[in-house]
Amino acid sequence: MNWFESLILGLVQGLTEFLPISSSAHLRLTAAFAGWHDPGAAFTAITQIGTEAAVLIYFRKDIARIVSAWFRSLTDRAMRSDHDAQMGWLVIVGSIPIGVLGVTLKDHIEGPFRDLRLIATTLIVMGLVLGFADRLAARVEEGGRHRAARERKSLRELNVKDGLIFGMCQAMALIPGVSRSGATISGGLLMNYTREAAARYSFLLAIPAVLASGLFELKDATEGGHVSWGPTIFATIVAFAVGYAVIAWFMKFITTRSFMPFVIYRVLLGLLIFALVGLGVLSPHAGESAG
Repeated sequence: MNWFESLILGLVQGLTEFLPISSSAHLRLTAAFAGWHDPGAAFTAITQIGTEAAVLIYFRKDIARIVSAWFRSLTDRAMRSDHDAQMGWLVIVGSIPIGVLGVTLKDHIEGPFRDLRLIATTLIVMGLVLGFADRLAARVEEGGRHRAARERKSLRELNVKDGLIFGMCQAMALIPGVSRSGATISGGLLMNYTREAAARYSFLLAIPAVLASGLFELKDATEGGHVSWGPTIFATIVAFAVGYAVIAWFMKFITTRSFMPFVIYRVLLGLLIFALVGLGVLSPHAGESAG
């Protein structure tokens, strides 16, 4: 990987990590369309450390409050009913599914799951799921305005069962094309959480999973010596800077706008991939053998 490729891939990672369109799919597709080597699961995981650093800084007050309350709740029974302390436990609970499946499916994540036909399928299917969840949420909100808007739930109503469902949705993002934020936000909307609550928990839930994955891949890459460290670190820094700006924009966007533009984009991109692969313009394994 050269420096120009790392710049482009860092930009793609930062732009797509927090939007419901799948950063891993876009990294894979960018390389395939450009005729570059597939950057691979290790590159994706390491550059995600940069975007998660953006989450840590953007939500630093929330995270500091949650971590402090959680640690205090370990020795102070009275703190166990505190919302922030409970959020700490719920983030841990919600992280279990992706932790278990990430280890179990590691070989598939780095191999068969990167087939462009599978990516096209997940882009379309999860796009339609997101569209359904978004329209359902819009109808509930419209009805709620006539009934004191009582249907939608905030994070204060999050419980262990819902946290595990959020976690299972996040685990689906192990397949490129699903999208971590897309899957968890869709799950949240289908469970009647507000857009902001679903997005906020999605970002918080991603922190332990992404950091653990990144550090795990970092260890393997260090031992294996198969990563171009200069370009990879550069891409991670670029992803951090762009990712921070995207978070700020996205949190404002979802308070007033629907997810339909992302739904349309996902479906059209999936159909384009199928067309290109079907016509023989693009190999479903483009770049894999070279990487």
